[in-house]
Amino acid sequence: MQHVPTTKSELRKRRHARVRAVVKGTTTRPRLAVYRSNRFVSAQLIDDTLGKTIASAHGREFKGPQSAQAQEVGRAVAEKAKTLGISSVVFDRAGYRYGGQVKTLAEAAREAGLTF
Repeated sequence: MQHVPTTKSELRKRRHARVRAVVKGTTTRPRLAVYRSNRFVSAQLIDDTLGKTIASAHGREFKGPQSAQAQEVGRAVAEKAKTLGISSVVFDRAGYRYGGQVKTLAEAAREAGLTF
């Protein structure tokens, strides 16, 4: 008998695995991966062909509530991408709903110049 996921985190991990089977980051168009914890939000630009993190930003670097952290993290990761000459990314919301912190981070990255 197959294990049926019961917790929210198990269901999110299954959604993330399903998306990751399709979404791949390249050197010219890396993957913008979002992670949420109970206290912080973080984002990474990942080149899946090399298996390397190109740039990252974490909510610990910024003060304020998580929505403000998400906005600053999105802006910071977009600025780091610009300095590396990256203007286009593939967005990976990691199985989270597109709303709240994830949406705020994505919109801030778009406003700072990233396209996805």
